[in-house]
Amino acid sequence: MQHSSLPAKRRCVLICQHRSCTRQGSAEVLAAFQAMVPAGVMATASGCMGQCASGPTVRIMPDGEWYCRIQRSDVETIVKEHLEGDRPVRNLLHPRFHPLEEA
Repeated sequence: MQHSSLPAKRRCVLICQHRSCTRQGSAEVLAAFQAMVPAGVMATASGCMGQCASGPTVRIMPDGEWYCRIQRSDVETIVKEHLEGDRPVRNLLHPRFHPLEEA
């Protein structure tokens, strides 16, 4: 089976646009996702996700992955690895929701 010819999985990328995330650059993160997401993926602003101390917060649905402290420079990696490659970016995942496994 050729994976490269398969359409991207339908997903929604939620990018918090509440006060503390906005102060940390979430508007630029939202714009970058909107410019880069593959077909079938929607990137949209969200209200507060309750993770104010670790923003900007990005959540990928329906996958359920939470990313924290995301900057514009992280967006291309998330798009290529997670949205196109179906592999969450471990080092950017929120540790509260995705604790690192012991090696």
